[in-house]
Amino acid sequence: MKTPADAAAREPIGTDELIVEDDLPLALRDQAAGLLTHMLVTRALDREFVNLQRQGQLGLYPSCHGQEAAQVGTAAALRSDDMVFPQYRELGVFVLRGVDPVGLGHMWRGTVHGGLDLIEHCCAPLTIPIATHALHAVGWAMGAQRDHDGRVAVAYLGDGATSEGDFHEALNFAGVFDAPCVFVIQNNHWAISVPVSEQTRSATLAEKAAAYGIPGVRCDGNDLVACWRAMHAAVQRARAGRGPSVIEAVTYRIEAHTTSDEPRRYRDDAEVDAWRARDPIPRFRRELETRDLWDDEQGQAADARARTAVARLRAALFDAPDPEPLGMFDHVFSEPTPTMLEQRAMLEAEQEPRG
Repeated sequence: MKTPADAAAREPIGTDELIVEDDLPLALRDQAAGLLTHMLVTRALDREFVNLQRQGQLGLYPSCHGQEAAQVGTAAALRSDDMVFPQYRELGVFVLRGVDPVGLGHMWRGTVHGGLDLIEHCCAPLTIPIATHALHAVGWAMGAQRDHDGRVAVAYLGDGATSEGDFHEALNFAGVFDAPCVFVIQNNHWAISVPVSEQTRSATLAEKAAAYGIPGVRCDGNDLVACWRAMHAAVQRARAGRGPSVIEAVTYRIEAHTTSDEPRRYRDDAEVDAWRARDPIPRFRRELETRDLWDDEQGQAADARARTAVARLRAALFDAPDPEPLGMFDHVFSEPTPTMLEQRAMLEAEQEPRG
């Protein structure tokens, strides 16, 4: 294991080892159409999640509309056994990794506590408290470091997370111990109603990494290829034992922070419209069309796949039965404590019919 004394020898992330053809890496050419399909499916599912919440079927939902390239592009550079630590807006990452969106829907509906089908796809449960999972990612990465298995941990964060102490503690710990961990900051410009300009005086969020001896890069978060390049370089660096990296993917949150938010109270419609014009999906589609990597037939197949996914999500969630209340005690500890048993008995007694 490297020690803090090795910090001076750390080199910045570079992309000169990538093979590039017409600005589209050869490593992406064969999967490019599949990645665009994942983006289209993500957008369709995202829209349906919002619809379901508006119809009273979900308690809450945080849209990822406009952030598909930052999510799918970075996730595409990972191995299937790399561990992802999401915040709560990473639907595109989940779609690419094969996580069942129905399980995510049940979490937002409240029928399960942490989502389903996540660990099987090397994804940690969604994290509602901001930035706490960055520390979990570092701890997992240090375990992988000791196992010498070449696996990498990735923590997905928002710009607001960089204002939390847990974020800085995670970077410091990762930097000191050269943990194979990548921190992906999706800078969507708003932490609920607080703009980035009121969160920090740093010129960029990526430059915060320098304080911890970690390289930080900034990429266009609406350019799938740019996001893939940044992540590819970061994970290669981590696998080589050269430590953690920070990626700031500059993108935009088109929809509300969550479905309980009203963004028109704090941001200008003109700003949103300007970013709508930079939509990552038609941008990537045009790029593939110019290289004869996407055609109408592929577009129709992607649309059909999206419609199927949306129909399945709606059928599974609409008027789904409520969970059994006593189930909340089943997955807290392997051996329930006396207090938990007492609380369970009290709830069970309250459920009994009163005559």
